[in-house]
Amino acid sequence: MESIVASASSQIDDTRHENVPRRGPPGVFVIFGGGGDLTHRLLVPALYNLASAGLLDSHFSIIVVDRADVSAADLRQSFHESLENFVTSRGTEAVRLHDDVWKRLSSNIDYVRGSFEDSATYDALARKTGNQNCIFYLAVAARFFGTIVDQLGISGLAKESGQAFRRVIIEKPFGSDLQSAIALNERLLRTLDESQIYRIDHYLGKETVQNILALRFSNGFFEPLWNRDNIDHVQITAAETVGVEQRARFYESTGAVRDMVPNHVMQLLAMTAMEAPISFDADAVRDEKTKVLKAIHTVQHHDVVRGQYAAGSIRGEPVAGYRDEPGVDPHSHTETYVAMKLMIDNWRWAGVPFYVRTGKRLAARKTEIAVHFKSAPYALFRDTPVDKLTPNIMLLHIQPTEGVTLQFSAKIPGPTVHLGGVRMKFDYSEWFHEGPSTGYETLLYDCMIGDATLFQRADNIEAGWRVVQPVLDWMHAPAGLDFYAAGSEGPKAADDLLARDHRHWLKIGS
Repeated sequence: MESIVASASSQIDDTRHENVPRRGPPGVFVIFGGGGDLTHRLLVPALYNLASAGLLDSHFSIIVVDRADVSAADLRQSFHESLENFVTSRGTEAVRLHDDVWKRLSSNIDYVRGSFEDSATYDALARKTGNQNCIFYLAVAARFFGTIVDQLGISGLAKESGQAFRRVIIEKPFGSDLQSAIALNERLLRTLDESQIYRIDHYLGKETVQNILALRFSNGFFEPLWNRDNIDHVQITAAETVGVEQRARFYESTGAVRDMVPNHVMQLLAMTAMEAPISFDADAVRDEKTKVLKAIHTVQHHDVVRGQYAAGSIRGEPVAGYRDEPGVDPHSHTETYVAMKLMIDNWRWAGVPFYVRTGKRLAARKTEIAVHFKSAPYALFRDTPVDKLTPNIMLLHIQPTEGVTLQFSAKIPGPTVHLGGVRMKFDYSEWFHEGPSTGYETLLYDCMIGDATLFQRADNIEAGWRVVQPVLDWMHAPAGLDFYAAGSEGPKAADDLLARDHRHWLKIGS
């Protein structure tokens, strides 16, 4: 995991450290399904940002493989328009489009038209790639993952020889349940070595997620407190204000559990709860993440809440309920919200609940991890006007802003003892220089240099699915949904989940 941030300043230690990462190796970046939205909106802007930072080799090229009847020139123009939209949406001089950078990058973009199932497509691709380093990015529907990898093997494109590497990046969803995830892993490993497979989760490209490890393991005053003796519980929230939008067909067969929990949510939990690895070597980090996911107790039915949004309002604008969205079954039982109570059976976390929730059409867009520390003894304040102590909470903000907030008590100035809650906040955008980012830059760069720390290994994937498989099994039978108004905090049953433990969720909309 190499940072692409160039420098930082500190008011405590004003020594500046330049951390200039090495340039990626020469090679070909092949995007299957490269004519789609993911490539235009995220991948090409990310590659452009890497080029702007001087991290792409002069012999780096891009080949798009798709079925559309377009020319390479048409594709370049389309990518240029997407880049202009990306820059415009940021609206700052710092992310203006540099024509010289784009000219160099676009001159090395080529196109192969063909079906993903047709061997002729791979023969044409092999002629263009030769014996160069290759990264194959599968920006395609999940049903094509196995087919493409099989064809890469048959054509010889997956074979590594000499100094040339061959790596495959696979987007989620990685399986639809535990059985399909195991089957997909087995199919991929018939062609590829595990070291060639990079299962990508864009959440792990966010600076705050990466900073969880640095925060915990590089600071002597955090890690000694990071255990069941000092922490009461942990809340992990991944809330969205958007609804199903144009993805009804996908979402109806997926739902919030499959879409978010075994991947995004489990990765956030693993990085929060894992033991210290012996090094930042990719496998050392992933070993510890897998261990903690395997230590999660089997989820009980009464510890899960499934919800679906009904009509409501977002930012004062009325929005339809899920069942009224275009393409959605009017009697749909697909959940758009899930909350779960998870317990980890190991020495560090025994008895500490991890409450996780994720959903659409909630009060605000917010992804955060809230670590609630145990309350201090109240005895010292029994003869003062203080009626309660401010909960001590560390908030790790992941989106839309990135940073860390600490909440604690302080005495209000005056002749008597009155306590007030105060917050101390670190914001990435204020403290560090941040270049333009889609969230994919670090992940793509790490794959280029062969650093798999932020990518999931087969056992990571399967451990995440094992946690949610009991929930999926219950969903096959008729199961109740708790409805919530769009723009709200979620269903009341989710509040009750914590209330029975004498706890409450932090507000999403605050």
